[in-house]
Amino acid sequence: MHLLNLELFGKPLTLDASMAGWQQLFWGNDCVSQISASEAAGQEKLSHKFELTHQLPSQDGEEPIEHKIEIALDNVIEWQPFGLEYQLHVDGETVASGTLNEKDIEQREIVDAGQSKPKFSTIGLLGLGLKLFKSAKVIKVLLAAGSLAAYSWLFSFQFAVALILCLVFHEYGHVKAMKYFGMKTKGFYLIPFLGGMAVTDEKINTRWQDVFISIMGPFFGLILSIACLIGYWITDIEILGGLAVFNALLNLFQLLPVLPLDGGHVLKSIAYSVNSKVGLAICVLGAALGVYVSYYFGLALLGFLLALGSIEIFFEYKYRHNTRLLPLDRYGQIVSAIWYLITAGGLAAIIWFMGQSANEALALPFKILGS
Repeated sequence: MHLLNLELFGKPLTLDASMAGWQQLFWGNDCVSQISASEAAGQEKLSHKFELTHQLPSQDGEEPIEHKIEIALDNVIEWQPFGLEYQLHVDGETVASGTLNEKDIEQREIVDAGQSKPKFSTIGLLGLGLKLFKSAKVIKVLLAAGSLAAYSWLFSFQFAVALILCLVFHEYGHVKAMKYFGMKTKGFYLIPFLGGMAVTDEKINTRWQDVFISIMGPFFGLILSIACLIGYWITDIEILGGLAVFNALLNLFQLLPVLPLDGGHVLKSIAYSVNSKVGLAICVLGAALGVYVSYYFGLALLGFLLALGSIEIFFEYKYRHNTRLLPLDRYGQIVSAIWYLITAGGLAAIIWFMGQSANEALALPFKILGS
């Protein structure tokens, strides 16, 4: 992952490192120093050294003089919690030094270096298609209208309006999270039969950003369901109760630990922060769970999403050594897991509570989960 971006003689100087211990230093696109995991074992401070050759102007017709410049980058990394201390020396003189923490990594713009493999992303793949329409804002209106028509055809106009309201609130949670990290967004798109998608051209730098952005959609959904449930208690208006329980079901579905759903991204970020093999095993188990759920309930859409998610699992593991994402520390893993369980538990509790109602429509989501 990219930990440090400096500038040296007009070119970016980038430090890549992994929790396993290996480090690579790039000047521009050239790898100028590399430390293996075995070399780094037991060392607190690591030092990268390389030389640059500079030609001095010739005098009185003589041959140009080559001057060698010695560069050294010293660094000390703590992973739990993350902290980086560095010093850059040119010919023995310190020209840059400082410390970085996770907040610094989150707010940094990504700089490409070396021959890193491209990372597959389901969201990125879908976003690429939408970029074709980014100059025509009317596409959002057309997709929203198409979603309204599709859901009206499947259910009813009133239910379609309520469903779109739930999707808008959910996607707004994702957009709000992106803006929290200073990412420029293109808003969100409602896609008929697939739900919605928040779009940004910017990349994330840490696993915590992935967790935060992913879980904020269902968390906003939980807030909407609680608000509707309170309104239902006060007014006894049935549509508010229906909105509360069906919105809870929609967001609970999004929290399934299956890629590319929101819950899958949360699970992946926690698992890969522990260990890449653990991450692969847990993501595969999540996919297996998704296969069972899609077969048991006859959810063809979930099966399609599982196909996309399986590709993402493959590329995530294949290029795990080239990942740009700073892993979650132990505190971040615990907070992410608790936040996930509270959100999922809150949504499930709303479904269970409404399932005790004598109203069959309001009890339907509970019957679906209990079937």
